[in-house]
Amino acid sequence: MVIHPSAIIHPKAEIASSASIGPGVVIDEGVNLGAECVVGPHVYLTGATTIGSGNRFHSGAVIGDAPQDLKYRGEPTRLVIGDENVFREHVTVHRATKPDGATSIGNRCLLMAGCHVGHNSAVGDQVIIANGALLAGHVVIQDQAFISGTCLIHQFVTVGTLALMQGGAAISLDLPPYCVARGPNQLAGLNTVGLRRAGFTAEQRLELRGLYQRLLRRRVSLRAALAAENEALLREPARCLLEFVRKSKRGVCAHQRQQLKSTNESEDN
Repeated sequence: MVIHPSAIIHPKAEIASSASIGPGVVIDEGVNLGAECVVGPHVYLTGATTIGSGNRFHSGAVIGDAPQDLKYRGEPTRLVIGDENVFREHVTVHRATKPDGATSIGNRCLLMAGCHVGHNSAVGDQVIIANGALLAGHVVIQDQAFISGTCLIHQFVTVGTLALMQGGAAISLDLPPYCVARGPNQLAGLNTVGLRRAGFTAEQRLELRGLYQRLLRRRVSLRAALAAENEALLREPARCLLEFVRKSKRGVCAHQRQQLKSTNESEDN
């Protein structure tokens, strides 16, 4: 274990022997820091926070502090972090509001400088959250989503797997899987580039495009559009999109009708 002499570590904190602790770091009593973690200068780890292996915390990150919730009364609440995540400069992640809940970060995520993850949020695996993006409380980000710089996500919103938010987008409605958000609560098509990179076949992408047109660029009510779909006839990715829209309680973002054709809207056959 490498610990800089200026670091302040509570004697009851649990630190793996292979961890590296930089200058000015503060680690509180309830922290459990896993193997091969690197904690950079002036990082603050606090709360009942469990951190897996291979995580890197850059200068000034504040991880596990109290939630920004007026209902919070100082209870010992939790934050759970998986493995091999990167927290860049001045990232903030807050623990849950109540002891029976938790904020969670999955595995192999990249949280870029100055972004914020609010209380009781659940971030999946291989998620990228770019500089200055803000997640309110109780937000769910599913696997491999990409949240671009300065995006805003309202509390209780879910962002689906492999969805992408363009820079500065702001959503208070759910963002379906594989879709691109632009501006306030608007969709700009499918994340075609992301689908290709993730290994989706041309047939899967074509089917998703058709379902997107029927559900999210529809000329009938959403209820009618959903009733017309037969889940049994769809491949797994399209079933995932259909099920997400059906289960959404907040409602989903709508297609932006007046727009220039973007790269993500073009589809290969």
